[in-house]
Amino acid sequence: MIDQAVGERICKWRKSLELSQEELASRLGVTYQQLQKYESGKNRVSAGRLYDIATVLKTSIAYFDEGLEPHHSAVRRSRAAMEGEDFPGPEDAQLAERVRVFRQIRDPGPRKSILTMVKKYARPAGKSAAPLKNRRN
Repeated sequence: MIDQAVGERICKWRKSLELSQEELASRLGVTYQQLQKYESGKNRVSAGRLYDIATVLKTSIAYFDEGLEPHHSAVRRSRAAMEGEDFPGPEDAQLAERVRVFRQIRDPGPRKSILTMVKKYARPAGKSAAPLKNRRN
């Protein structure tokens, strides 16, 4: 059950980034058949391999076990791996959808405008957000 859920999330995130099984497998140093087995849940993904997958897919290990029963040992192991000093931390679960939708915008003008707006509102690492001014609704 957990192996299938993790595999489905690997597949979903990979597809949202428009990566083929062959491309992801190559980046991980495994065959695409092995990746197919991970994605189908036929083969269990070790904590180390899950960390590699999360790194290549630019997400967190937490994405793969969100909503799963925390008492299961596989979930506890993956959450323990997140506590490592080098772990980037949880990512927004909607990030993959945002990337996928943004990639569908083919006209460079709107893409540039959107990127400029996002950069304007993003806060640099280590700095607090500027206070919002009172607005009338």
